[in-house]
Amino acid sequence: MIFASLLAVAALSSFAVLLFITLGGKKAEKKSERLILGFSQIGSESAWRTRNTQSIFEAAEKNDIQILFDDARQKQENQLRAIRSFIVYQVDVIAFVPIVEDGWDDVLKEARRAGIPVIVVDRQINSDKSLYAGFLGEDSVEEGRRAARFLMRKCAEENSPVNILEIRGTENSSVVSGRAEGFREEISADEKFRIIHCENGDFLRSRGKEIADRLIQKNRDSGIFKNDGIYFDGQKIDVIYSHNDSMTLGILDSFADYGINPADSIIISFDAEQKSIDSLVAGKLNCVVECNPNLGEMLMILVKKAASGRQIPRITYNDETVFTEDDDFTLYEPRGY
Repeated sequence: MIFASLLAVAALSSFAVLLFITLGGKKAEKKSERLILGFSQIGSESAWRTRNTQSIFEAAEKNDIQILFDDARQKQENQLRAIRSFIVYQVDVIAFVPIVEDGWDDVLKEARRAGIPVIVVDRQINSDKSLYAGFLGEDSVEEGRRAARFLMRKCAEENSPVNILEIRGTENSSVVSGRAEGFREEISADEKFRIIHCENGDFLRSRGKEIADRLIQKNRDSGIFKNDGIYFDGQKIDVIYSHNDSMTLGILDSFADYGINPADSIIISFDAEQKSIDSLVAGKLNCVVECNPNLGEMLMILVKKAASGRQIPRITYNDETVFTEDDDFTLYEPRGY
């Protein structure tokens, strides 16, 4: 099912690329009577991201909305080029998932001059709010708070310092800023919680494994290797606060390779992909804060409103929950991604 969906996304991506080449930089006449949404996704770096794209395609088909799709392959310059191509094609609405927060003003001004409303999806941007219609996605600050609240409950009886390793996602993205801000906001109430090291894992499983491999190997090289967890500069890490499931699963891959037993470590992750929920059930994780990828239906509602000239909410948040080690696992339903 996932493989078939990936093929479908790839095919649509290829169609979009061919369309942009055909335009040749010239103004095109829109021939379809259906609403046309130009959608730029940042990539397909995880099961979460793939499901996010699938959700939007499924909802577009259900609502009889045509999508011109672009996969930015994690590069902002690709997104800027795609958005300008959407403008040339005269789509009805543009939606995009911004890789980073900054650098969008010029292209948003071009869309406004063309009379095309823009909806920012999943990640927020630092731009004049008059340049885009609204934002649809997660409340990343609240996600960080939820993770911290679990940790504070978990460690309520702990009197010793709690050392935290933070593995962050793509730098300069709003979701990273939000999850870091919300987490710190909550734990600052108790000085025993100490973030002793942060690294950028770029939301990639390979980077999560690389970071853990390096820390474990450095500890091995010091001659005081222990397999009871992960260490930084001789200090045992009590908590791994990882900004997404892909990086978290990479860390677990490293633990398996090196024979590390994380039983005494608290591991908190985000997204709630099926593999991370399976790891939670298996006792390898302690908390997974959901970031719901199923934005498609809500996006189509906003697209239709914006295309008709109606105002949409400045911010629309998706519904999300928290999964913990204390849950009744028999109540879990398959995630589908």
